[in-house]
Amino acid sequence: MTKDNVMFAIIGLLVGLIVGFMGANSLNRSAMSQSPAPEPIAANPSNSALPPNHPPIGTTGAEATNAGPRPEVTAAIEKAKARPQDYEAQMTAADLYYQIQRFEEAAQFYEAASKLKPSETEPMIKAGNAYFDKAETASENGDKPGSTPDFVKAEKWYLQALEKDPKNIDVRTDLGLTFFLREPRDLDRAIKEYKTSLGLDPNHEVTLQNLAIAYGEKSDKENQRATIEKLKTVNPKNPVITKTEN
Repeated sequence: MTKDNVMFAIIGLLVGLIVGFMGANSLNRSAMSQSPAPEPIAANPSNSALPPNHPPIGTTGAEATNAGPRPEVTAAIEKAKARPQDYEAQMTAADLYYQIQRFEEAAQFYEAASKLKPSETEPMIKAGNAYFDKAETASENGDKPGSTPDFVKAEKWYLQALEKDPKNIDVRTDLGLTFFLREPRDLDRAIKEYKTSLGLDPNHEVTLQNLAIAYGEKSDKENQRATIEKLKTVNPKNPVITKTEN
């Protein structure tokens, strides 16, 4: 899924017990920026010129498919390879990979960008988002246990971003989701992160809905009911309320 105008989804919520929660990404994940057309490049440097853990020069995951990436993606990737110390080139390649849902490759370029500018939170958050969406896609395809390592990677990058910006509610809530969606679930840690977010903004709708779901999964009806009542004051039409009242 893209980050632009994304709508949250709740699947399979029952009264007192949530049977499933697939694809519950939050509303306010950072939007992927539209990248300008990349410039032509002249040459590829050797792997020895790349920064640590930079995606290696050679066939990428997208290039290895039969269809291959779009021409602008290919151009951006080649530019990023040719300019391994160019932060913007790494971000552009990553954003384009993200747009075509090549989340693993996107994450690798975000990681490379983060190493070039370790004080910037944007590549950290986007690396977390890429791993999150890769894991979420695996879960939607029925491979929930296989998605867990990517939720753990998303957790790592979200935590790094929160070290620099601890008041980022959206990232904190997505961090909570990484604990909720992995196998096995860590409901207590998810609830802890949601409560931290609500300590910054008690009316944050996405966090309230996710907290209600977590309490439902924990069979904590009292706290779920209290959270639902709070959610009603924020948005009485939230789908979690609709499900619990049906």
